[in-house]
Order: sequence, then structure tokens, then C-alpha cells
Amino acid sequence: MALIVWNQKYSVGINSVDMQHQKLIAIINELNEAMRTGKSKEVLSTILTNLTSYTKVHFKYEEDIFNKLNYPDKTIHKMKHDKLTKEVIKFADDFNKGKSSVSIDLMNFLSDWLTKHIMSEDKAYAPFLIQNGIK
Repeated sequence: MALIVWNQKYSVGINSVDMQHQKLIAIINELNEAMRTGKSKEVLSTILTNLTSYTKVHFKYEEDIFNKLNYPDKTIHKMKHDKLTKEVIKFADDFNKGKSSVSIDLMNFLSDWLTKHIMSEDKAYAPFLIQNGIK
């Protein structure tokens, strides 16, 4: 059972960004399923590594566009990206060191973070990007 189901309410109207958001959702759902079915620490660690890596790729993609177009709120948006990246990296490190586990609380955090980030911060930049030719 998927933790997050993609639907049009999450669309920012920019195909490349929507596809990346869908991939992030898929990785979070994969992590949730692995946790629910009791997969090994190695499997969970690999999925966490994928989540961390892809989150960085996605954030860099957005930030490169912000810089190219001089998006007015790029600094604030980047600070939010940096904060989440640090949280995910810290969790992955703690998990790999045996200091934490993949739990319902973590899955709820990731789900809430991603959906709220898309629905507020990402939807806020979309009109600016679309006006400047990003589709």
C-alpha cells in the first residue's frame, strides 16, 4: 500500500519537476513498503541512500533554474532545501550507525514534508518559472 499517491493536486505544471516529484514519492513509497514488510537493514540503507541522492539531484535542478532565472525567493527556498537535506542525511547516518530505525514517525515526516513542500513552496515558484519559459 502506497504511503503517498500522486495525483494532479501535487502538479506544479512543470513536467520535469512533476516527474522528479513523482520519483521522490516512489522512493518514499519504496522505503515505506520495505519498512512495513520487514526488509533487512541493508535494503533499507540502500533505499535511504537513493532517497538522499535523488533529493540532492532534485534540489540542485530546482536551484539551477532559480539561479538562471533569478527567482526572487531563491535564497529562502534553498535554505529550506538545505534544512531538509541535512535532516535526511543525519537520519541516514544515524540509521547506518544503528542509532535509529525506519519507523512510522519517519515515514509520516517524509510524507508530510514532501507533500507540504510541493503544495506550498513549489507551487509558489511555479507561476514565475512558467512565465519565464520553463514547462
